[in-house]
Amino acid sequence: MFDLPHGLTPGRTTLDLNERFLDLALGGAAWVLWLLVGMSVMSVAIMIERALHYRSVALRERSLSLAQGKMLSALATKLDTPGARMFERLLRDGGGGGGGGEALGLCVESTRAVEKVRLERNLGLLGTIAANAPFVGLLGTVLEILRVFHLLGEQGVGSAQDAASIMTGISEALVATGVGLMVAIPATAAYNAFVRRVAGLLSVAQQTATRALAFAGREAI
Repeated sequence: MFDLPHGLTPGRTTLDLNERFLDLALGGAAWVLWLLVGMSVMSVAIMIERALHYRSVALRERSLSLAQGKMLSALATKLDTPGARMFERLLRDGGGGGGGGEALGLCVESTRAVEKVRLERNLGLLGTIAANAPFVGLLGTVLEILRVFHLLGEQGVGSAQDAASIMTGISEALVATGVGLMVAIPATAAYNAFVRRVAGLLSVAQQTATRALAFAGREAI
C-alpha cells in the first residue's frame, strides 16, 4: 500500500488542495479577460492577414486562368500562385501528361494537398480560438462567481446595499462569458468563410494547372 508522507492524511491533503485552488480562484477573472483580449487581437490579425493573402492569390490566379496557349505556360512558370506551382509539379512529376491517367490523378491529388496546407496556414489557430474562447469566458465567469460567493460567506447580507453589491458582482462575472462569445463568433464566421475560400482557390488552381499541362503536352507532341 502507498503511504502518505509523515504528518499528512488524505483529508488534510484534500483540504490543502481546496485552499490552494480557492486562493487562485479568489484572484478574480482579470487575467482571463486579458487572455480573451489577447485571443481577440490574435484572431483579428489572422483574419486581416489571411483576407489580404487570399485576395492577392485570387488576383494573380485570375490573371493566370485567363491566359491562353503559350502565354499560359509562360505565366505558369513565373507567377507564384497555387496554380503555377501545381503546374510545375505536374509537369515535373506527371511527365507532361504522358505518365498515364492514374499516375496523373495521384500527382494532382498530392499537389492539391500540398497547396491546401500552404493556403490554410494559421487557420488552425483561428479555429482553435473560435472553439475555445467561449470556454475561456465561462472560466472567467466561474472564477468571479466563486469570488462573490466567498465574500458573501464571509460578510453575509446585512443590508440592501450588501445585496446590491452581490448582484453587481454576479453581473460583472457574466462579462467574461459575453467577451468570450464576442471573440468566438467573428472567429468562427471568418474560419468558415476562409475554409470555403481555400476550397475555391484550390479548384481554380487545379483547373488552371491541368489546362496548362494539357497545352504543354500538346506542344511536346
